Amino acid sequence: MKKIFKSLCIAVVAMLGMSSSALGETDRSNVLKIYNWSDYIDESLLEEFKTWYYEQTGEKVEIVYQLFDINEIMLAKIERGHADYDLVCPSDYIVERMLNLGLVQPISHDFGSTPDYTSNVAPFIDELFGKLNAGVNEDGTKRDARDYAVGYMWGTVGFIYNKKYVKAEEIQSWGGLWNPKFAKMFFLKDAFRDVYSPMLIYLNADRIAAGEVTIEDLMWDTSDESIKAVEDLLLSLRDNVLGWEADFGKDMMTQEMAWISLGWSGDAKWAVDEAKAVNVELDYLVPQEGSNVWFDAWMIPKYAKNVKAASYFINFLCMSENAIRNMDETGYVSVIGTPEVLEAMSERAMEEGTTSTVDASYFFEGQTEVVLDPILYPDRSVIDRCALMHDSGDRTEVLLEMWSRVKGDSARGWMKVLIGVLVVGAIAAAVVVKIRGGKKKKRK
Repeated sequence: MKKIFKSLCIAVVAMLGMSSSALGETDRSNVLKIYNWSDYIDESLLEEFKTWYYEQTGEKVEIVYQLFDINEIMLAKIERGHADYDLVCPSDYIVERMLNLGLVQPISHDFGSTPDYTSNVAPFIDELFGKLNAGVNEDGTKRDARDYAVGYMWGTVGFIYNKKYVKAEEIQSWGGLWNPKFAKMFFLKDAFRDVYSPMLIYLNADRIAAGEVTIEDLMWDTSDESIKAVEDLLLSLRDNVLGWEADFGKDMMTQEMAWISLGWSGDAKWAVDEAKAVNVELDYLVPQEGSNVWFDAWMIPKYAKNVKAASYFINFLCMSENAIRNMDETGYVSVIGTPEVLEAMSERAMEEGTTSTVDASYFFEGQTEVVLDPILYPDRSVIDRCALMHDSGDRTEVLLEMWSRVKGDSARGWMKVLIGVLVVGAIAAAVVVKIRGGKKKKRK
């Protein structure tokens, strides 16, 4: 969910001229407008929320549910188009950017007699949010991201790999990509943040081990020296890359069109499960040097018209039973860390044949040895070597230029595809999606 090319996004948004008036909306007092990733919720919950909201408040609400596929398109609609969405679901670095641009409102936790289910968010996620660069208030005090965002899904970045051709020990390091055995048999994620950060960690492995720098420190590093070092590293790898993929890598892995794909843990889970149906055995791991941990969150934009319903909807999604349903539908991992979620996910892991245990005490209090899918809930030893990426701010253009040079001529072909995707995706997002049954498709 971390696409780039901001200027293209803004151009497409301007061309389409999205606005509330274009949708023929006038009275918004009983309308909740939600802007979310495609296939990222159990859509039957949308209809159920209407009933639940009436029970809690005595007020009726209708839902306008629209979809986006690129963070920057969503951001451009709000920043440049002043779109009046009541809820959006940006990724971590866009959460920071929206906070620093003053594009969001505080989330109300005043639900009257209704419990505040946002307290179900796992301490681990709460701690991550506390590390975000949220900017400052008008009086100069430091802003807390937790006042403006509530987590939704989270995961890690690592290798999806085919166990028939790749041994786990061969890719325990990011350096495994330079193994001649894997030339033209691996995909890299076409998302510069998800490649830049792991490569920077790999380059600084010795310094990390010596205590000279931490992985968290590196997540802020966009210096010219570091960008150049990562560029040189990737250029030495470029000729061996099979392709730069945005969303098709997991499918290619299930078809054995590649042996390795650098991807998100949610996509890895989807690929592992799908591959079983065609007798392909895939797995996922986070290399020993360390990696990224990511999240998506709910926020109420500056131009929202129904803040009350938006806050209640966030609260509704934080109920344990609804978090479980969303995980079942999307394949990703909810930020909710209640005993009910633990029980459901442990039972599912055992049903799928998992017998080993993980230390999940960072997420579920006191659970140092519990049966869980390690792709979805990595062991604490894995989490301890992962850190949250941050918005690169005015250094984003420098990183984009580096990324374009790394991909070389192949970028021109992919640019045409990207433009087509942007136009089609933005047009599709302009259509009001009526509430209907969700489909079992998983993607981030």
